[in-house]
Amino acid sequence: MNLAAQRLKAQEFARLHRGAGILLLMNVWDVAGARLVEEAGFPAAATTSAGIANSLGYSDGQRIGRDEMLRVVERIAAAVSIPVTADMEAGYGMTPKEVAETARAVIGAGAVGMNFEDGTGRPNQPLEDLSLQIEKICAIREAAVSSGVPLVLNARTDVYLRAVGDPAGRLEHSILRANAYSEAGADCLFVPGARDEEVIRHLVRGIRGPLNVLAGPGTPGVRDLERIGVARVSMGSGPMRATLALVRRIARELLENGAYTAFTDDAIPYEEANRLFENRAP
Repeated sequence: MNLAAQRLKAQEFARLHRGAGILLLMNVWDVAGARLVEEAGFPAAATTSAGIANSLGYSDGQRIGRDEMLRVVERIAAAVSIPVTADMEAGYGMTPKEVAETARAVIGAGAVGMNFEDGTGRPNQPLEDLSLQIEKICAIREAAVSSGVPLVLNARTDVYLRAVGDPAGRLEHSILRANAYSEAGADCLFVPGARDEEVIRHLVRGIRGPLNVLAGPGTPGVRDLERIGVARVSMGSGPMRATLALVRRIARELLENGAYTAFTDDAIPYEEANRLFENRAP
């Protein structure tokens, strides 16, 4: 992809966060899923770190290396014409310089967006130090500016997802972090784990920037989220885990009953699947 075309995609992806309607993002983990999302009419596609990691034999949580993750992102971005945003976990680096290198690599892979989280995976310190996280976001923004591609940065705080601190203080803590990330240069603020409609309503009111909500059990429906002002809804690893559940169901049915209906009743025809990849980059 040439730089001018990628810049236009990034600008279009940024615009989708501030349009009249809510931005719906399906998270994919391979080229086939990305093509299906594009064919369905979605305006953009997002990757899932857990989905890519699991598909390659890793557990989630930065067990997969940055380069291996980006090889999949690059194949996805090359195979679709819609903007692609990449879930890069905590940036695959401990320092601002290292996460800036990750941002440059994301752009080099053809993506125009990046998820960046503050979860550490350390029980004694579940969230990154706020001042260091701000430095990292500033470094990502500077890297994007110098590259010439306005990378859309979705800054995630895991206050609710990791159940950090006293439940009564999580809303205020999430808003504080999200606003700090917005001021540092993030384009969208992601608070996974927040599912109660009233909590989400307060997040929309308190956060100075577009809010991304993670869909899951108990999350209000899309129209309700749109009504209260949520800008973006993503699926995370949910579609991948649902696909794994289907594979498990197929395997159990075959082994236990000697039957095939779990995959024959609603399978995409062979010819249709192949057509997804005609005249597409390898």
